[in-house]
Amino acid sequence: MNKLCYLIAILCLTALNTRAQYTEVINSNRPGASYSAFAVGKNVIQGEGGFYYERNDHSVLETEGNRYGMDYALRYGMLFEQLEIILDGTFTKENYTDFSVDPSMDYTRSNFTRNTIGAKYLVYDPYKNPEKNKPNLYSWNANNHVQWRDLIPAVAVYAGANFNFGDNPFYPEDPQISPKVMIATQNHFTPNWVLVMNFIYDKFTTDDPLFNYIITLTHALPDPRYSIFVENQGYSSDSYSDGIFRAGAARLFKKNMQVDASLGINIKDTPSRFFGSIGVSYRLDYHKDKPKQIDNVSDQDKEFIKEAKKKRKKKNPFEDLDTNE
Repeated sequence: MNKLCYLIAILCLTALNTRAQYTEVINSNRPGASYSAFAVGKNVIQGEGGFYYERNDHSVLETEGNRYGMDYALRYGMLFEQLEIILDGTFTKENYTDFSVDPSMDYTRSNFTRNTIGAKYLVYDPYKNPEKNKPNLYSWNANNHVQWRDLIPAVAVYAGANFNFGDNPFYPEDPQISPKVMIATQNHFTPNWVLVMNFIYDKFTTDDPLFNYIITLTHALPDPRYSIFVENQGYSSDSYSDGIFRAGAARLFKKNMQVDASLGINIKDTPSRFFGSIGVSYRLDYHKDKPKQIDNVSDQDKEFIKEAKKKRKKKNPFEDLDTNE
């Protein structure tokens, strides 16, 4: 088969086999804002980044602003399949005009509006036991509809710290370091529908702690290289409360590379916000499967298995031929 057919076959198998931390194709948190419950896999280094634009108008303060920036995330799976270290943040430059004075005044400011490092660990995986999650070989309908067991999510916990560099004009009152904790859940209702929820308590040692939730629903299209998503994010603190809605799409170009685009809008006019982003995710895959232990096998059978593995490693003289003629 040609390379494209091979890639689609891998994607279909990955969609069905959601029991492992590591997947044969990249699993990115972009283009949404939520964290998946699952880690990237041990010895996998994954970068996720993009550029965004935001229009920001405040009806009470009488300001109009344009923000340009870059989102970034670096994820590394270490020690265990369930554990990953995450560095993520946003660097922003804003040009805004203050119309509350006459004549109006133009201002520019730039700094990190988010810069966090933390660790996420999967504490419960309902798909871990393959015997309980085998597909029904006699019913396509059973495999493609929500079942009771699908309502039980995978659960991960996250703990990290926010870093506020220098005299940050966006958050002048924030301390240099503040904590962040989160619970992330993930449901695979069918091979094509995934629901991720995050519940975040941020900066809770400061005078203005922030509660934040994110709900992301993702759908894989009939061509499994493409996926779409919708997302709702809510903020609540003494100084700022808002609700945001996002939608977007992603395309897999290679098994280790994904590109994405999204648009978003909020629900209020203090300020009103409209934004869009484009991005890319790429991973360096150094993952190795742990060899399975062979128990209750005779020495003769072990020798047979050993010889079979040697034969399997021999190069197939036809594997480099392109059969797409």
